[in-house]
Amino acid sequence: MCNKHKILVIEDEINICNFVKTILETNDYQVLVAQNGSTGKTLFFSHNPDLVILDLGLPDIDGCDFIQMAREQSAIPIIVLSARTNEADKVKALDLGANDYITKPFGTNELLARVRATLRTSRFQGIGDRQIRQKVQIKNMVIDYEARRITIDKQEIKLTQTEYNIIELLSVHAGRVLTYSEIIKKIWGYSDSGSIKKLQVNMANIRKKLGEQPGEYLYILNELGVGYRMNEDNEE
Repeated sequence: MCNKHKILVIEDEINICNFVKTILETNDYQVLVAQNGSTGKTLFFSHNPDLVILDLGLPDIDGCDFIQMAREQSAIPIIVLSARTNEADKVKALDLGANDYITKPFGTNELLARVRATLRTSRFQGIGDRQIRQKVQIKNMVIDYEARRITIDKQEIKLTQTEYNIIELLSVHAGRVLTYSEIIKKIWGYSDSGSIKKLQVNMANIRKKLGEQPGEYLYILNELGVGYRMNEDNEE
């Protein structure tokens, strides 16, 4: 039983909390529950879960504050579960480092699909020559696959887990255009109406962290209406 994925559910609505807990336990996940942010923080640090399912509207703290706190300490994946449907709320949560966003009400199959996809992403492995080569260099950027670490001019770039996975995927296929749907399927495992927006938010954050100015494509090219392509890696 010790190989079960451990999921922390932070949700103050008892009916939803019990519903999610039952779904997950029925599907062989180990579940921890908290009905406020304070208890959620305690369980997060003491139990080191594999995944967090987080309601934004907690009674004691805003869920976005929890995401920010978590991302300062950990890359544990977070799925936001919220009744907030405003695009700005979704973008803020993703900007802060949430891996996915589910809007209430939601179905059992959708929740399970999102959980499976997010857990897959958390242990994402590239394909092709990523299995052979431990590092690639693209201009002054070095991607260390084994350490899951990216540096530019020997300075480490702090990325979320999802941001790193996107860069790794593009680098494995450097020189080739990957379509939006291709990237979305590889990174999140499914596609929905908000998938392209989610990809664009992550890509904007990546560009900012890599130091690219608007309209400047040192590392990643945007093939408008098609997808993204990483520049060819340097010969070594």
